[in-house]
Amino acid sequence: MRGIFVIVVYDVNVKRVAKVLKTCRKYLYWVQNSGLEGEISDASLVKLKSELARIIDEDEDSVIFYTFRTTKYSNRELMGIQKGGEEKFL
Repeated sequence: MRGIFVIVVYDVNVKRVAKVLKTCRKYLYWVQNSGLEGEISDASLVKLKSELARIIDEDEDSVIFYTFRTTKYSNRELMGIQKGGEEKFL
């Protein structure tokens, strides 16, 4: 799939963490406790945002989307242990 590359980070109430993570993992790879990344189509990104909007409390939670049309000029470097993995599904 050629789409856009997305990094999602979130800070949500503990009551909603599991739901947010499960929803994001349907589309992206879990790489940190509150961070996911991966390629996604524009339509799937819209769907992901819609699903998250139904879960989070906008007065209490935050979700940040970093989107990149290309990763040509990016580099990813890991220090320490690798968390998460390449599996999208729980």
